[in-house]
Amino acid sequence: MAKWKILDIDPWLKDYENDINLRMDRYKEQKNRLLGEDGKLIDFANAYKYYGFHKTKTGWIYREWAPNADGLYLIGDFNGWDRHAHPMKKINDEDWEIEIKGIRNLPHKSRVKVLVDANGKISDRIPLFATRVERNEDLDYAGVIENPRKKFVWEDENFVTKKDDLLIYETHIGMAGEEGKVSSYKEFRDHVLPRVVKDGYNTIQLMAIAEHPYYGSFGYQVSNFYAPSSWYGENDDLKSLINACHKEGINVIMDLVHSHAVKNTAEGINEFDGTVYQFFHEGDEGNHPDWDSKLFDYKKPGVCHFLLSNIKYWLEEFHFDGFRFDGVTSMIYKDHGRGEAFDSYKKYFSMNTDIEAINYLQLANELIREVKKDAITIAEDMSGMPGMCLPIEDGGIGFDYRLAMGMPDFWEKALMKRDEDWDLARMWYELSTHRPEEKRISYVESHDQALVGSKTTIFRLADQEMYWNMRKDDHNMIIDRAIALHKMLRWITLSMGADAYLNFMGNEFGHPEWIDFPREGNGYSYHYARRQWSLADDPNLKYQYLNNFDNAMLEFSKKYKQLSNETYRLWIDNDRKIIAFRNDDIVYIFNFHPENSYESFHLPIHDIGEFEVVMDTDQGEFGGFDRISHEYKYQTERLAGTDYDGIRIYIPSRTGLALKKIQ
Repeated sequence: MAKWKILDIDPWLKDYENDINLRMDRYKEQKNRLLGEDGKLIDFANAYKYYGFHKTKTGWIYREWAPNADGLYLIGDFNGWDRHAHPMKKINDEDWEIEIKGIRNLPHKSRVKVLVDANGKISDRIPLFATRVERNEDLDYAGVIENPRKKFVWEDENFVTKKDDLLIYETHIGMAGEEGKVSSYKEFRDHVLPRVVKDGYNTIQLMAIAEHPYYGSFGYQVSNFYAPSSWYGENDDLKSLINACHKEGINVIMDLVHSHAVKNTAEGINEFDGTVYQFFHEGDEGNHPDWDSKLFDYKKPGVCHFLLSNIKYWLEEFHFDGFRFDGVTSMIYKDHGRGEAFDSYKKYFSMNTDIEAINYLQLANELIREVKKDAITIAEDMSGMPGMCLPIEDGGIGFDYRLAMGMPDFWEKALMKRDEDWDLARMWYELSTHRPEEKRISYVESHDQALVGSKTTIFRLADQEMYWNMRKDDHNMIIDRAIALHKMLRWITLSMGADAYLNFMGNEFGHPEWIDFPREGNGYSYHYARRQWSLADDPNLKYQYLNNFDNAMLEFSKKYKQLSNETYRLWIDNDRKIIAFRNDDIVYIFNFHPENSYESFHLPIHDIGEFEVVMDTDQGEFGGFDRISHEYKYQTERLAGTDYDGIRIYIPSRTGLALKKIQ
C-alpha cells in the first residue's frame, strides 16, 4: 500500500508520488513552523482576539500588526482627528499598542483610523482588524467602533449543519431586491429567505460579504477582511439573517475571498506598514495580471495568522456553516491557470504549482474542522487538481466539494450550436465523470454566466423574444424551445451523478437579461443589478412555469434521494438525440431532438418489473403540452432482437421524464 491513500485511489498518480510527498512534507513543515510540535490551529488562529479594539475594565486597548512601521498614531472622532495626540507604543518587533481610558471615550459608531509613519511616508489607514468599516458623505472610508448597548442574542443553538445533499441558492444581498438600489440584509431576510424556503433549497451561499469599496466588483476586491459589508446594513443585521436561516433549517455558507485583495491603500491592507511584502509577494508575482489586485504570500507566518484567524472569526462571530473558497485555481498555480486546458497530469505537478498556496488551503480546511467539525468547504477550482476533495491525512487538500465548473462551460458551448449538433456522448462525460471519491457541485449556471458580457441560459435560448412573448396566452416557438430546454438542462445536470446542486438567485424562474452593476458605462444605473421577483409571481407569465418546475425538481430529488449516487448509462443515441440512465431506483429518459417524437422507443433497462412515469418536463404546470401519461404502466419485456429486458415507451420531442419501478 502506498504511503498516501490518494495514490491507491487514483492509479494515474503513481508517476507523481514524489510530488505528493513534497506537498505533504511542505504542509508538515509549515504547520510546525506556525504551531511548534504540539500546537493546534484553533489556538493559533486568534489574531482578531488580540489585535484591533477590545474593551477592558477601564476603557479600551487597541493593538496593531505593523512590523516595518516607524510610528503609529490613533486618530478619530474621539480626539478631533488630532494626528499626534495618541501615539502608539511598539511592544515587540511586530506589534503596536495603545490604551484609551474610559469606555465612553470611544463611543459606539465613532470613526477611527490609524496614522502610519513608514518609509518616510505618512498615511491614514483603516485598522487591519476593523470589524466595521463605513464610508461617509465624502466617500471616505474609516473604521467604526462597535459597542452597541444591546448585544445580539443568537437563537440557533439547536441548528445542525447538513453536509450532504446540498441544494445551494447562490445569492448577492445588494441585488436581491426589486427596487433599483442596494438591498439590505433585513430585506433579504424578510422577502427573499421565505422564497428560498418555499422553493426547497437547503443552503444559502452569500456573496460579497467582506467589505469592498467598489460595489461593482461583486465583492471580489476585498479591502477589510474582518468587516461585514456596510453596503447592506449593520453587522447585527447579518447575524439576524443567519439566525433566521438557521431557524428555517438552512445552512449559510460564505463566499470567502482569500485568493487576492484590492490593491487600494486608502481603503485596504496593501502597504499598511509601508511595505508590499507585509502581506503580498513583491514585483510581478504579487500582482494578478487580470484582476488588478494583490496576491498573498502564503508562506509568511503573519499572513497565515491573519487569514486563518479570519476564517475562525467568520465561523465563531457570525455562525457561518462553511465557505466557498473563491479563486482556488488562481491560488494553486503560479500562472493562475490562465488559458490552461489541464489535459495532462503533469500540468498539476510542475514548477508552475504553488505548493505554499496548497499548504495554506490544507491548513484552512484543517482549522475549519477544528472550529466546526460539520462545516462545509467548497473549492472553486476549474483545473480538477487531484486530491482537492480528499482528506488531508490521505494526501489530499481537504475540501468537501469542488464546483464542477466544466458543466456550465459545456452548456454554454452546446447552446452555441443547433440542437441537432449536440454531442450526447460528450454530455454524458461532462455531467457524470469525476475524480475518484471527489464530490462535485453540479450546476448549469452561476453568477459567472449571468454577468454582463455573458448571457444567462434563458437569454441564450430566447433572447429578445422574452420581452414580447412570455405571456401564457402567447404562443411562440422560440419561447417554447427555451422553456423546454431550460428545464431539461437543469434536470439532467442535477440527476446525472451530482453530489450537490447550485443555482444563482432568480435563474430558477428564468430571470431575464444579465447582471450589470452601477458604473460609468451605464449611467450608474441599478436597472440590471436587481431581481424582478414580480415576474415569477405574475400568474399570467410563463416565468411561473419555470419556477414551478424548479420547485418540483428539488422536491423530486429529495423524495427519491437522487444526489450522491452513481448513475448507470442505459442508452445514448446521438442521431435520435436520446440519452437514458439510471440513478438508484429512477430511470431517466431525455429526448433532446427538436422535432422527432418516438412512439415506441425500445429502452433496455436490464430489470424485470413494472414501471410508471412519476415526473416529466412536459407537464402542463411546467409549461409543457401534457403529452405523457402518468397512469400507464410499462411492463418490461425481452426486446426484439436483443438479450435485454426493457420497455417500449413514447418519448416526445424536447422532453425529459423519470420512471419508477412500482413492482
